[in-house]
Amino acid sequence: MATARPSDRQAPPPRDVVVTWPDYDPDGEHLGLALRRAGLTPRLEAKRGARSAAEMRRLLAGAVAAIVSTDPFDAAVLAASPGLRVIARVGVGVDSIDVDAATAHGVAVTTTPGANEATVADHTVALMLAAMRRICEHDGGVRQGQWNRTGRHTPWLLTGSTVGLVGFGQIGRTVARRLAGFEVRVLVTDPVAPRESAVEAVSLDALLAQSDVVSLHAPLLPSTRRLIGARELALMRADAVLVNTARGGVVDEDALVHALERGRLRAAALDVFEEEPPRASRLLALPNVVLSPHNAGLSIPSIEEMTRRATGSVIEVLRGRAPEHLANPRVLEHAAFSGAPLAAGGGRG
Repeated sequence: MATARPSDRQAPPPRDVVVTWPDYDPDGEHLGLALRRAGLTPRLEAKRGARSAAEMRRLLAGAVAAIVSTDPFDAAVLAASPGLRVIARVGVGVDSIDVDAATAHGVAVTTTPGANEATVADHTVALMLAAMRRICEHDGGVRQGQWNRTGRHTPWLLTGSTVGLVGFGQIGRTVARRLAGFEVRVLVTDPVAPRESAVEAVSLDALLAQSDVVSLHAPLLPSTRRLIGARELALMRADAVLVNTARGGVVDEDALVHALERGRLRAAALDVFEEEPPRASRLLALPNVVLSPHNAGLSIPSIEEMTRRATGSVIEVLRGRAPEHLANPRVLEHAAFSGAPLAAGGGRG
C-alpha cells in the first residue's frame, strides 16, 4: 500500500482567534498562552479607530473565534464568516453585534459583566467633577498664561446638588454609592423600581426637570436610541450638566450641540459618541464639554479581568461547552453545539 505523500495529506482546519482588543498580550499566561495551549492561534488585529464591516469580513477570514472591542458584526459579516464559532466581547455592550444573526448562524456571543463596574463609576464621578469644577477649561487657560478664577469663569459645586441617574443597574447603583459622600439628592428613573431608600424613583421628565446633573447609564436598545433628544434637553435646567458613560446613541448628538451652543445647557461630559472617534463633531470645538475616548470602563485591573474572561469564553465554546455570560443562550439549541467539540473543525449547521 502506497504511503501518502506530505502534499497529499489534508491540511488541519484553521484555528485562528482574531483579537481586536488593543494591547492584548499574546504571551499572557491567561491570554495568548492559554489560547495556544488549547491548540488555537491568536491573530492580533487591534482596533484603534473606526472599523467597517467590510474590513471585519476580511479580518475574520479563516477564524474560528474573535475576542473583540466594539467592532461591527452585522448580518453580512456573520454570513461571510462560516468558520466563526464565538464572539467574545471585552465589555458588556453588544450593540455593535447583530445578536439575532449570530444566533441564526450558530455563533455564541459572550460578555464580561461585573468586571468594570467600579471603574465606570469612578470615571462617571470624575466627569461630573471635571465639568462642574471646569477643570479642562481652567487647565487650558493656565497653559495659555491666563489666571481666570472668578466671574464668568467661576466653577460650580457638586456637593448638595441633585443628580439624576437614567438607568439604575449595577453601574448606576455603584455611582449612587460614590455620590453619597457629596451629600447629593439622587433621583433615579429605571424600568425596575429601585429598592434603595437613599434614592428617589421618578419619571424621566421629572428627573430631567429637577436635576443639576443628569448621568446616563442605560444600554443602547431600540427603545433607548436617542432617548435624550431635543424634547428631553429642553426639559433640563439651563444650568444643568449632562454626563454620558453609557452609549453615544442614547443621545441625539446634534440636539445636544444645539443646546450647548445656545446656552440651553451649562455643560456636558461625554465618554461615548454617535461616531467613534468623533472626528467631525461640533462637540470638539465647545469649551464647555469634557471628552474622554470611551475609556470609562478601562483600568489595569478591569482590562486584565475582562480579557481573561473573554479568552476563557473562547476556549469553553471551542471545547463544546456553554460559557458563562452568554448574550444569546438560544444559540445552544443550534446544530453547531451538538456532537463533537467545535474546535475539531467543520462548518456550521
